[in-house]
Amino acid sequence: MSARHADAHAELWPTFGLTVVDGDRSRIDLTELFGRSAPVVLEIGFGMGDATAAMAAADPDRDFLGVEVHTPGIGNLLALVGEQHLTNVRVAHGDAMELVHRIDEQSLDAVHVFFPDPWPKARHHKRRLIQPSNVALLRDRLRPGGVLHCATDWPHYAESMAETLDATPGLRRLPATAEPHARPTTKFEKRGADAGRPISDLRYART
Repeated sequence: MSARHADAHAELWPTFGLTVVDGDRSRIDLTELFGRSAPVVLEIGFGMGDATAAMAAADPDRDFLGVEVHTPGIGNLLALVGEQHLTNVRVAHGDAMELVHRIDEQSLDAVHVFFPDPWPKARHHKRRLIQPSNVALLRDRLRPGGVLHCATDWPHYAESMAETLDATPGLRRLPATAEPHARPTTKFEKRGADAGRPISDLRYART
């Protein structure tokens, strides 16, 4: 991490950070974690955290729990939290699905999976985040009407995502214009667009 990231981590991690330990199934009390009762958005794989910070700043009535394994990204998001005086962000370090296991069912307002690793080689497809078992867990954590929002710049992954999400009971695909909360452009999205790859947004509501 850079000095800026390291300083933010040292100062803010005790208040805003959460370490995800593999195999830990203890319940996470989201009201206790954020210090209030408000709708919670789970942000899986936030990268450098710029989009997460932008969404949290623009949507102060919702809380944002971001999870990432990339330590420079964690440091950057914590720096943004400090610089922008954001109180509705918490930052988790570790495996996203391990974290999901610790969240109560029907307790999330939304789940964001923006530009996850596409694992383009066929032999690596089993490592993709959007697969039936993971989607079922994410669906169960959403409240009725809660939204699972996925985005990718890899057309083949978009097709695979849509196939998996369409086949998941309890999820209903939303029209492209149905999402009331804007999604900021991410670094990965810009990189994909610059390379000429189409951007696909897939939104599904829990029935």
